[in-house]
Amino acid sequence: MSLLDLKLLRDLRALKSQAFAVALVMACGLAMMIMTRSLILSLEDTRDDYYRGHRFAQVFARLKRAPQAVAGQLAAIPGVAAVQTGIALQATLDLPGMDEPATGLILSLPESGELQLNRLYLRAGRMLVGRAPAGQILAGEAFAEANRLRPGSEISAVLYGRRQTFRIAGIVLSPEFVFEAPPGAALPNNKTYGVFWMPYKELATASNLDGAFNNVSLTLAPGVAEEAVIAAVDRVLQPYGGRGAYGRDSHPSHTRVRDEINILQGLSVGFPLVFLSVAAFMTHAVMSRQVTLQREQIAMLKACGFSNRQIGWHYLKFAFVIVFAGIVLGVVGGVALGHRLVDMYHLFFRFPELEFQLARGVLVAAAVVSGLAAVTGVWGAVRHAVHLPPAEAMRPEPPASFRPALIERLGLGRAFTASFRMALRNIERRPARALLTTVALALATGILVVPSSFRDGINHVLDYQWDLIQRQTVFVSLIEPGPVRTLADFRALPGVVLAEPTRGAPVELVAGNYSRRLGLIGLPARATLNRIIGADGRQLILPARGVVLSIKLAEVLHVRPGDMLQIRVLDGKRPVLTVPVAGLSEDFAGTAAFMELDTLNHLLGEGDRISGAYLTVRAGAWREFLRATKEIPRIGNVVIKEAIREGFRRTTAESIGLIQKIYLTFATVVAFGIVYNSARISLSERQRELATLRVVGFTQGEVGAVLIGELVLLTLLAMPFGLLIGSGLSGAILQTVNTEFVRLPLILTPANFAFAVLVVTLASLVSAYLACRRLNRLDLVGVLKARD
Repeated sequence: MSLLDLKLLRDLRALKSQAFAVALVMACGLAMMIMTRSLILSLEDTRDDYYRGHRFAQVFARLKRAPQAVAGQLAAIPGVAAVQTGIALQATLDLPGMDEPATGLILSLPESGELQLNRLYLRAGRMLVGRAPAGQILAGEAFAEANRLRPGSEISAVLYGRRQTFRIAGIVLSPEFVFEAPPGAALPNNKTYGVFWMPYKELATASNLDGAFNNVSLTLAPGVAEEAVIAAVDRVLQPYGGRGAYGRDSHPSHTRVRDEINILQGLSVGFPLVFLSVAAFMTHAVMSRQVTLQREQIAMLKACGFSNRQIGWHYLKFAFVIVFAGIVLGVVGGVALGHRLVDMYHLFFRFPELEFQLARGVLVAAAVVSGLAAVTGVWGAVRHAVHLPPAEAMRPEPPASFRPALIERLGLGRAFTASFRMALRNIERRPARALLTTVALALATGILVVPSSFRDGINHVLDYQWDLIQRQTVFVSLIEPGPVRTLADFRALPGVVLAEPTRGAPVELVAGNYSRRLGLIGLPARATLNRIIGADGRQLILPARGVVLSIKLAEVLHVRPGDMLQIRVLDGKRPVLTVPVAGLSEDFAGTAAFMELDTLNHLLGEGDRISGAYLTVRAGAWREFLRATKEIPRIGNVVIKEAIREGFRRTTAESIGLIQKIYLTFATVVAFGIVYNSARISLSERQRELATLRVVGFTQGEVGAVLIGELVLLTLLAMPFGLLIGSGLSGAILQTVNTEFVRLPLILTPANFAFAVLVVTLASLVSAYLACRRLNRLDLVGVLKARD
């Protein structure tokens, strides 16, 4: 082992706590990077293999009814490789032991039992093949698990007014329902919504669709443009009540998986960038101080014949040892956290298998990125060491210029203790060092604001979306739109206090080159149960002409209030109307478009009709109300607000909440590391003068007060700037996790700021205690020995 390597080991032992603090900060950033990039690989590979192996379709369409002969017309469209037609029917389910009525989407199976597209994966039980006994059904895994169903369990369903009992033959998965949520809903509710499959003949007989279909999936030949095929499919299906074809990129399940990957991609950059920047800053502080303290050693090394390159490489190796420790800790932490998140993804992404795959390429990237961060931090100190002339280095560093502190020049010095005045003088004598320490402490404060903003954003969405906007107890929809008098039937249900009508229609909104298909919602002008709230928190009144869009939808369509928007209805008479954008509403789940109920009915040209109602139900009559809804065959869906809120908690809130907890842990570690490192560097720089104070008669407490006073002053100065930095970081990182389905607002509460201040304060107290303890153990004689 060379002499320089022996010196490196001694230096590492002397600075082991500071080196470990930097390595730990670096490990936090690398763990986030390795975890997120590996999760991206795991999700993408699993998704692509599943889609390919089970032939997930590329184009989808729903319609009223078309004869099977139309399938030939679809297959003849240029570029279409395969066509699969079938029946999709929504039914009300009644499960033993559950008061709430559930909703099931029942899909048909061909007579052979083997789907050509969107093939099923059998998790348990058996498939329905050949001439299966009547009354057999396959159930989706998410619904089955939520309701503890297994092969052999029985469920009741109301199909077109007729109650039937089915026995579950098997539990299955489908690439079409990796993320299983009700149609048009941004969030899942596996307890009350599920997907099922049964033989075509039975489903066709129950729905009067024998020899016909209302659901179609297609795959395309390689290289074929999706847009041209979608347009051709729309033309073929328009006479049969086609509701607009769409591609895989617009498929709800696929979009949800894609959004999760996009969130991870944002997090794989944002968090590691913050942590590694802090690690580079800390490395610079440690190495700069190390070079300053070893001026005489550098001079002697040069005098003994060591070249500038050898000395520079020696100090770079010090940084690379820290990098190596950070990589090891980061890999271990990233893999452990990745396995934890994969386990959580099983709750709402239904793949046959989802295993954590370590992205080996990211290990190389982690080594390169962390190495660059370390070199960036240490480069200035190394250059200083290399270019330091031996003759100059042999002399002790000249003392800093002395002058009274500002408060002393103003005549206020007597109001403060001698220790406090010394702390102020040292800050003024070394403004650059004080500035760097302040920046470090501000970063420690700022990074603590970010995770709490995630938590506060989730809590705000829960309150805003399901208390301020949605005030109903339950939403009840009809299988087919009915006359307005149906509202009286809803009001007559047990316990109903208030009923508010609504009408939905599938539409395509077009603004120039931008378009979006969704359900246009018709509400009373001044709705009370499903309110429309603007960005200012005030309720919006729906105008007699025009449409109100959610802010996110307006962003997607690139429109603002006053712009004209074309509405193309995809059902019934298919009218087309151009209306102004009357206003923008604020919400945080999905996208939405609203129109005054009478205006929408006039647009559709079908008279005054409703498709459902928002209801407020007395708590005491809740069970009786639920039993009554199960007996009404016209009801197609019952959506309970609290169930949707709980679904948000269990999926989106839980996934973001887990990431928030991970980041909070890392941020706390980093904050302690920064503060401790700042205290140790301050002690290293001033140990000679602090020892001098002890020798001339200052007590341990008075000397400690000089050191602690400086740290306290800089911490107090840094905190306001840290809170500003944290606010900016929170806004930037939240933008990376916001999607069309779920968005978190930037909520900065006093409790959030107080938590950040408290952690930094505790870190300062602990660091001050450790520094004072080390100060008390100083070898005064050894420290005061002159080196010249």
